[in-house]
Amino acid sequence: MGEVLVRSRRSSLPKLERDLPEATIIDVTSKAAEPWVRFSPFFPHGGIPIPFTDGRTAQSVEGIWQALKVFETADVDPKKLDVTAMKGLKRTVRKNGRCLGHREGLEGKRLLGYLEARREIYLPIYTWVLEHKLTQELDQLRQHVVRGDVVLLDYETNTDITNLTKPLSHAGLVAAFLTTR
Repeated sequence: MGEVLVRSRRSSLPKLERDLPEATIIDVTSKAAEPWVRFSPFFPHGGIPIPFTDGRTAQSVEGIWQALKVFETADVDPKKLDVTAMKGLKRTVRKNGRCLGHREGLEGKRLLGYLEARREIYLPIYTWVLEHKLTQELDQLRQHVVRGDVVLLDYETNTDITNLTKPLSHAGLVAAFLTTR
C-alpha cells in the first residue's frame, strides 16, 4: 500500500519524477486531463447542495465558496452558483473591498469567519462531491495507491485546515479522504 502525497503543480515534473521514481503523479487541478480534472473545485458537477440553503444547488464547489463571500461593498453573488465554464468564478478584494466573511447560506444573517467557513461550508461541500460525484475516480485512485505511492498535484499545498495563512489544498482533502475511508 502506498502513500498519497501532495505536491505543487508548479514543481518541475522531471524533478518530481527523479525524486519519486516509483510514484504515480496525477494532476487534480482545473488544468488536468479527464478524469482527474473532476477533482477540481471549479469542475461543474451540478446538483451540489448549498449549505444552510434548503432546496438550492450549485454547479461547483468554488461557485458556492465564491457566491457566499461577503465583502465591504458586495454581499452574496448567486450568479456564481450557475457558472459552468470553470472560470469567471473568483470574487476579489481588489474589486469588492475587504472580505468580511462567508454568509451562512444565501439568505443567512450570520457571517462565518474564515476557519468556520472552511469547516462549515467548504469541507462539507467538497466531501459531498467526493461521496456523490467522484466515486469512480476515487476507486481509480485507490487502485493506484494499492500499487504504490501517488502524488496529487495542486496549485496549493496547504493541507492544514487551521492554517489560514494560505489557501487550502483540495488535493490534501482528497488525500485525507483516501487514507481515512
